[in-house]
Amino acid sequence: MKSKSELTDYYYKSLYPVLKDLDKDRKELRSRIISIGFIYTIIFGLITFTIFSYVESMDIVYFFGFAFFAVGGFIYKFLVKDYISEFKNKIIAPLIDALDEELTYHKDLHISELLFNRSKLFSHPDRYSGNDLVKGEVLNTKIRFSDFHAEKRHRNSKGRDSWSTIFKGLFVVAEFNKNFIGQTVVLPDTAQSTFGDLIGHWLQSKNITRGELVKMDDPEFEKRFVVYSNDQIEARYILSHSIMKKLVAFEKHFGHPVHISFVRDHIHIAINYNKDMFEPSVFSSLLEYKTAMEYVDTLHLVTGIIGELKLNEKIWSKK
Repeated sequence: MKSKSELTDYYYKSLYPVLKDLDKDRKELRSRIISIGFIYTIIFGLITFTIFSYVESMDIVYFFGFAFFAVGGFIYKFLVKDYISEFKNKIIAPLIDALDEELTYHKDLHISELLFNRSKLFSHPDRYSGNDLVKGEVLNTKIRFSDFHAEKRHRNSKGRDSWSTIFKGLFVVAEFNKNFIGQTVVLPDTAQSTFGDLIGHWLQSKNITRGELVKMDDPEFEKRFVVYSNDQIEARYILSHSIMKKLVAFEKHFGHPVHISFVRDHIHIAINYNKDMFEPSVFSSLLEYKTAMEYVDTLHLVTGIIGELKLNEKIWSKK
């Protein structure tokens, strides 16, 4: 597996010329989107105003407001589809191949619902989607990750559905060199950070759906995470001082909520984001250093989990 500096060098030496051509396409696409958006807004506004002048009902305004964003979103996705696909083929796929030859990239696939549910991190979704699946072996450890969006359906008394997000972000599954007897879940500590140690601890202890609360002896880890398990001894065995420090450093670097679970012989890591990690923005230059480093950092951090947590070392034998 290439180091971060090697991957950065490859990005700029081999992919930068391609990026320049893609950035020209991006600018043309941006202008086209703005023009079409302007025309679309005027036409939609005139239709709404005309209908409202005959039927003076706010329900009409709400309906057309919803339709405006729904149709607009569909048009936007249609316009950027080819550009995004080309970016992934010419930039993301070679970047992943350069990172490690044992990894394969599938832009239209994602982590399965089975793996998502098996993690025990979130409730089962009513619908899900995703893309950008990367899978293979790094340091003799099987790993796979992708963008994943899980949603829950809510139905009101009138039979109308609404949807809420359970999880949206990067979902990682890697093989651990241990068949766990119990199930251990590590979650962001929102209760303690919001309500303080006393009330926060009381609220944590009342989360009966998660198993027993496990108190760890690392103060910084305790501030950031809360641990539940149905095997206290195994949970403390898994979460050694070394691994707790690595998980704290990992969460700090990402700067996003991180959920972790140890189930069967796998570790599952869910990192909350509000966007697709490997999709370029039409309104941001591809040539900016920060943009480039976001792709490089994400790939290197995720695959680096294996080395950091020593998942490739036979610390425990599988039973």
